[in-house]
Amino acid sequence: MKIFFPKEAMVEKRISITPDFLKKYIANGFQVSIEKSMGEHLGFLDDNFKELGAEIVERKKGFLEADIICSVNKLSEEDLTEIKENSLIVSFLDPFNDQELVENLRVKKISSISMELIPRTTRAQKMDALSSQANLGGYAAVLIASNILSKSFPMMMTAAGTISPSKVFVVGVGVAGLQAIATAKRLGAKVEAFDTRPVVEEQVKSLGARFVKIDIGETEETAQGYAKELSEEQINLQRAGMKKACSNSDVIITTAQVFGRKAPVIITSDMIEDMQPGSVIVDMAVGTGGNVEGSVPDENLELNGITIVGNTNLPGEVAIHASQVYSANIFNLIDEFWDQKNSILEITTSDEILSGCLVTHKGEFVNSMVKERYS
Repeated sequence: MKIFFPKEAMVEKRISITPDFLKKYIANGFQVSIEKSMGEHLGFLDDNFKELGAEIVERKKGFLEADIICSVNKLSEEDLTEIKENSLIVSFLDPFNDQELVENLRVKKISSISMELIPRTTRAQKMDALSSQANLGGYAAVLIASNILSKSFPMMMTAAGTISPSKVFVVGVGVAGLQAIATAKRLGAKVEAFDTRPVVEEQVKSLGARFVKIDIGETEETAQGYAKELSEEQINLQRAGMKKACSNSDVIITTAQVFGRKAPVIITSDMIEDMQPGSVIVDMAVGTGGNVEGSVPDENLELNGITIVGNTNLPGEVAIHASQVYSANIFNLIDEFWDQKNSILEITTSDEILSGCLVTHKGEFVNSMVKERYS
């Protein structure tokens, strides 16, 4: 079976395969082709892949011949015209915001797996690309904030006196939030965190941070561990309770997202006005609507002396490691359903993992949420 790894768009630094995992595909009996110059910007030269058994090909040839195509981001409409029927695409598809793409995949009878829909179960943990990328994103968010902030993070004792530690406030304690907390603490900052789910308080405390308690009434989380959407009244209570924490913070990192929906606006302009000039806000949800009023995707804005960072690809800031873990996630997914003896990828729509992440297959929608939205 032939598997193809195309080059990403110029703005994307991550890649979908690294040499370590190329060796594993070859060992499993795959014929691997890689688009020319796919990993050069990360130091993975074509010769490195070729020496390990990959064929280096032009983009069109790779698409025409492949049975499986793996990428970080979704392919273009032009790319889809080159892909044969009944092939399989594996990538971050953004299926809830790109109806045209998923409709075309269904009509063209191209099977597709959306990596952001991998279930958060024990069996699927090694395939969970959303978590692996969010982890690195939380780390990168703190480093970006520390570089912009004109203060040191740790407390310092100097001959001229003591420098107080910077104060970091993390909103949303999922995978990204926990890593942001841990990274800020390692850099010596004083860290506070808030989440609508009281159950995460112990995790926050275990990392040495203070959990900010705000009574907003009963809250829930989805089966996959995401916070459920709040009512308008709960959002207003949350904003009111967070205002003091925001005004005392040098850095705010927001990570709050609602699965399959627009991210809630949590940090409003009046909350930003109460912050000290020179402070930094990193909106990790800017790509799905934004948690910060006024944040703009892929732009850094200054509002009343406050820098608002709208980086939509924080994992790309540590692209080598992000590529390594993403390569592992994709390989583990394919390996789980690969019958090496018969050289067949067994796509069973009743499987608990595939029923969750398979968007299209044999001209039909498979994922229940996608089916409900577009059928």
